[in-house]
Parts: sequence; structure tokens; C-alpha cells
Amino acid sequence: MSISDLFDSGFKKRNEDHFASIVRVAMDDGVITDDEKAFLDRLAHSLDISEDDYKSILRNYQSHPINPPTSYDRRLERLFDLARMVHVDHIQGDGEEVLLKKIAIGLGFRTDNVKYIVDKALTLVANGVDIDTFIDEMKNMNR
Repeated sequence: MSISDLFDSGFKKRNEDHFASIVRVAMDDGVITDDEKAFLDRLAHSLDISEDDYKSILRNYQSHPINPPTSYDRRLERLFDLARMVHVDHIQGDGEEVLLKKIAIGLGFRTDNVKYIVDKALTLVANGVDIDTFIDEMKNMNR
């Protein structure tokens, strides 16, 4: 096995675990809404999750560990990517906010300020900021 094979399999496994974590968050209330399903479909495609793996993860999402990023910058990077996907999918209104709140909590953001974080993230993404500006603005909101 080559080094690239190890990297590819590790990267694939990390994407699958990340996807399964989001599925677990979406299933927290026992139901995946149509908006959540559309988002999961797009996310699976973006993370290069095969159709078979997608179906397997949906059936067995609890068998994958939840590994939220340990660094704040990594959490912000994932939030940026996910907020962009929600924005591109045009998931609007309460569904958009509920979905991102669930995911933000799953990423390790505190429940007492998750509404503010999600609102700020969606506003920044809607304004078309890049990842560096997003991270700077998110970090500066607490100062």
C-alpha cells in the first residue's frame, strides 16, 4: 500500500465520520426533514461519499464516532463550509436556522450563543466573504 493510499483512505474515513456526525445531529429529533435531506444529499456529494456509503451511514449513523474539531479555527472552517452549503441550497427561514444551530452545537459551539453564531455565519456567507474574513469576523464578534 502506498502513502497516497493511506492518505486517501484516512481522508475518506474522516469525511465519512464528519458526514455521519452531521446525520446524527440531524436525527437528534428523530426526523430528517426535506430540507435536511436535501442538505445531506449535497453534503454527501461535496464530501465524495458514495451512494452505498451514504445509505449505509444513514442506516448506521450511530456506529460512527462524533469527532468535533478540537481547535476553534477548525470549527470555524467547518461552520463556514456548512453555512455556504446551506446558503447555496437556498434553505430558507426557520429550517435554515434550525439546521445550522443543530450542526453548530454538534461542532462544539456553546448552546447559549449558537443563535448569534449562526446568524453571524449566515450573514457573512450571504455577503460573500472568503474563509479568512469569515474566521476573523467570527473571532472578533466576541471582543
